[in-house]
Amino acid sequence: MTHPLDHLPSAQEVGTYDPETLTHNFSDLHPPLTPRQAMIESQRCLYCFDAPCVEACPSDIDIPSFIRQIGENNINGAAQTILEANILGGSCARVCPTEILCERSCVRNHDAECQPVLIGLLQRHATDHMQFESHPFKRGPTTGHHIAVVGAGPAGLSCAHRLAILGHQVTIFEAEQKPGGLNEYGIARYKMTDDFARKEVAFLLEIGGIDIQYGQRLGDNLDLATLHQRYDSVFLGLGLGASRAMGLTGEDAPGLIPAVDYIKPLRQTDDLGSLAVARRCIVIGAGNTAIDMATQMARLGATEVTLVYRRGVEAMSATDHEQEIAKANGVRMVTWAQPDEILRDEQGLVAGMRFARTAEQAGRLVPTGDTFEIAADAIFKAIGQGFDGASLSDATANELAREGERIQVNAFFRTSLPNVYAGGDCVNPGQDLTVQAVQHGKLAAHAIHQALAAKQEAA
Repeated sequence: MTHPLDHLPSAQEVGTYDPETLTHNFSDLHPPLTPRQAMIESQRCLYCFDAPCVEACPSDIDIPSFIRQIGENNINGAAQTILEANILGGSCARVCPTEILCERSCVRNHDAECQPVLIGLLQRHATDHMQFESHPFKRGPTTGHHIAVVGAGPAGLSCAHRLAILGHQVTIFEAEQKPGGLNEYGIARYKMTDDFARKEVAFLLEIGGIDIQYGQRLGDNLDLATLHQRYDSVFLGLGLGASRAMGLTGEDAPGLIPAVDYIKPLRQTDDLGSLAVARRCIVIGAGNTAIDMATQMARLGATEVTLVYRRGVEAMSATDHEQEIAKANGVRMVTWAQPDEILRDEQGLVAGMRFARTAEQAGRLVPTGDTFEIAADAIFKAIGQGFDGASLSDATANELAREGERIQVNAFFRTSLPNVYAGGDCVNPGQDLTVQAVQHGKLAAHAIHQALAAKQEAA
């Protein structure tokens, strides 16, 4: 089967950047703090008693405590504090939008400095430099219970780790051939370097009691009915696996592809020069994935990258920080424009896109009647991920109550089916953040443990 981008030249053929520059372009976006920088930065923290940064942290990390431990040169203690609350604290330190969460809440923002404590970089410093003689987490007494976790992304891994701490046996069923979910396959390459996602999962699994079975896709070679019957409880950490359609004729045109389908091989390749590159490309969307896609295409050597969004800049879900990254890489942002028609050349290949100018009237988005065209060799859709309905296609899965396309859960992450829990992006409440998925998995694990203990006592 031909790939939608087979007709495009490789980064090496485009020749904008040599291999050394390509490697540099995908090196660490935010270089880590040196030990001295970390010590100095830790001393800026006021260790607030009612720390607003903790209130803003979706995973409830005791931020003042771990920063104080860094200031006391107790790196292992700081790492332990972080990981007890968030076992994926290392990756979250790299990808979490701290600028709109903990750092925005830092009281230093209101000081004469007008700059928060660099909490994200301090968290990374602790988790990067921890050196435990033995694994810091131990399995509890064996409960005899066996739990199935579907999905080895942040929610599933967090749930499995916490269940192992509580003494349960866990089997994770993962559709891909590697664990990590978006951390492995969907984060911009320059945000998660040096195979960090794999190393973090390897560390997590050292606790023992967790088995991962790869190539197991719910709705394909795996069904919820079987899991529900064979295991004491099931946790669904399915994420959002389907790319939304724009609803235009010709979306199957060669040269048009979901951004996540490009980022995945970009994350996995050992040869950046072999990747297909559009000299001129359009990215449709306004979130972090759109920013990641546009920035990475620019760093691969595209000469013209345009990000288009149907509303204004203030409505973009990508943070100001992310937008600045894109602008610094030469990405042009066009707002108040929505896709109207895919333009194709004589061979049927993508040649560009026609956009309709938009405006907001009484809170509603309306076309103004004006249109314009942008020429492009490729178009990348980054308009959000949807729930893959095929994963819940068996009779048991069909019984799950849904809110829209997502799975409905209560405050304890229980679904409408007994002994079935869910968390992460596949459930409704939340902001689709990695750190929030980790929290969902952790809380669901405690709910599963309590429910099983209560059932055992009743028996």
